[in-house]
Amino acid sequence: QVLLVESGGGLVQAGGSLRLSCAASRSIFSNNAMGWYRQAPGKQRELVAAITSRGSTNYADSVKDRFTISRDNAKNTVYLQMNSLKPEDTAVYYCNAKRMATISSAIDYWGKGTLVTVSS
Repeated sequence: QVLLVESGGGLVQAGGSLRLSCAASRSIFSNNAMGWYRQAPGKQRELVAAITSRGSTNYADSVKDRFTISRDNAKNTVYLQMNSLKPEDTAVYYCNAKRMATISSAIDYWGKGTLVTVSS
């Protein structure tokens, strides 16, 4: 079953903007923190931004002043607005839903990913 579906990736020039969308099931959206991760070729996957069900956000230092994560509760959708894009932002971006099963373990759900390519 498909729980998370990303869209909005593409090719943009450095300095440009792009908005990613992630449509989630209602249960996943309401009961989990949502986030965006990315993975560039040859690099490890990293957290880009996250948002809790209550709206609290967290960002990687590399995108803190350029990206904005938000959610639309009516649509069960989380967004990642990416501005001032850099070639270093090029990666496959994955939507993530995370639930803390215990105080020290979590359950993750992942989308298939959407490719963002930023040209110099």
